[in-house]
Amino acid sequence: RPPARGCARPLLSSFAHNMAPAKKIQKKKVVKKFAIDCSQPVDDGIMDAASFEKFLLDKIKVNGKVGNLADLVTVSREKAKVIVSAETDFSKRYLKYLSKKYLKKQQLRDWLHVIANKKDSYELRYYNIHDNEADEDED
Repeated sequence: RPPARGCARPLLSSFAHNMAPAKKIQKKKVVKKFAIDCSQPVDDGIMDAASFEKFLLDKIKVNGKVGNLADLVTVSREKAKVIVSAETDFSKRYLKYLSKKYLKKQQLRDWLHVIANKKDSYELRYYNIHDNEADEDED
């Protein structure tokens, strides 16, 4: 016979007592690795990869706090490539946001933009201004 309306006891309560306790699942440590290739501006001497690396170290937030990297996020540099490795949730989009913020701070945003060249990397490239000027001359 179904329980009366307004009954305080839920239907599934009798089943919940018979179930075994849920086991905690151990997650594997997933290391996400992203690279930002700054070779074009560094070769031209308008940008310093070391200052970009320091900017990322100072600005990256982990769990909502700046300067809370604590072995979860590492920032390293190989010549003109800055590599960010994270053992926690870390989005590639956040890295693009910080890269654009750095370019704005250095007043390079008018000449450089951040392009995704692979699934796990970005590249700083110059805008293609020469193509636009050539098109205007033809008119």
